[in-house]
Amino acid sequence: MSELSITTTQNVKINFISASVGDRLGAYFIDAGIKIGYMLIVYFIFFYWLKIGILMDGIDSWSERAIMLFFAVPLMFYSLAFESVFEGQSIGKILLKIKVVKIDGYQAGFGDYLIRWFFGIIDFFIPPFYGLVALITAISSKKTQRFGDMAAGTAVITLKNNINISHTILEDIGTAYVPTYPLVIKLSDNDMRIIKETFKKAVVKNDFEIIGKLVAKIESVTGIKNQSGNNSDFIRVILKDYNFYTQNM
Repeated sequence: MSELSITTTQNVKINFISASVGDRLGAYFIDAGIKIGYMLIVYFIFFYWLKIGILMDGIDSWSERAIMLFFAVPLMFYSLAFESVFEGQSIGKILLKIKVVKIDGYQAGFGDYLIRWFFGIIDFFIPPFYGLVALITAISSKKTQRFGDMAAGTAVITLKNNINISHTILEDIGTAYVPTYPLVIKLSDNDMRIIKETFKKAVVKNDFEIIGKLVAKIESVTGIKNQSGNNSDFIRVILKDYNFYTQNM
């Protein structure tokens, strides 16, 4: 496994551990096993027991193809459907705790999963290589990406021993704390993590320009106006207020 550094549009680096080739292969074979199980169930229930489709007497070739296509659709769109619904995870990925993410720091969307699925034809289904293409590109890539990942701008990371985002935004506030800026709830957990990480780095470097830009961004997004007169104090209050409101919702 290698470390995957994602730089967000706010120029903040987030470090993840890319999923190993072994984990990706494991997830692939789990998903393949589920597909095989589906095919066996379809065969024994619909074709063998109910004798629908290819085992029916007098069925024409077009009807036979239509029936086969109907039952093949879940197999064809398995990965696309699951990754879209479960935000980058198929059943195999869920079990092995790996996930598809965008390498620009954003949550991958349906369009990204669609590109990965489409390029899966190259990665897994070109004879006589089949999955060998995906295996070679993943091994040779610094970010363990197959062609589909490269085309979609995604990577697969491991969620094992991963620190939850909420752990990175917690602030120590007392029970008697009185918040100042209710509009802070317009921000998300991800926004607050970026604000906190950027602020901490700027404080260490005494980079008051970055702190000022951060304050201006918070004001423009939330409509909040800095009442303290001190940019650093303002951001500290914003962090505490967000914790107060989100912990008491």
